[in-house]
Amino acid sequence: QVLLVESGGGLVQAGGSLRLSCAASKSIFSFDAMGWYRQNPGSERELVASTASGSSTNYASSVKGRFAISTDIAKNTVYLQMNSLKPEDTGVYYCNVVLKYGLNKGDYWGRGTQVTVSS
Repeated sequence: QVLLVESGGGLVQAGGSLRLSCAASKSIFSFDAMGWYRQNPGSERELVASTASGSSTNYASSVKGRFAISTDIAKNTVYLQMNSLKPEDTGVYYCNVVLKYGLNKGDYWGRGTQVTVSS
């Protein structure tokens, strides 16, 4: 079992920045992929940014150049730095990790943190 706890959401004006954190209960070395997703009411959850073993990263086209995903191995934490925020970035942001092998293999999600960007 892997527990994920997100933090760092809040209300910010357009053009501002926020940094989201996702603290994991296990070493992030054990994860095959880590990512951030966002969701709004009535919409599907969409990928915002992800990173896989080998340090490759992937971003939604709408956030490229503005958001950056990173990890701190010592703190077992995944971050999402969000700059130049826009009202359309509003949503609940969820942390996700994937374990492909082992007894704990599976897809894990945090409870989410709300980000609201005002115009």
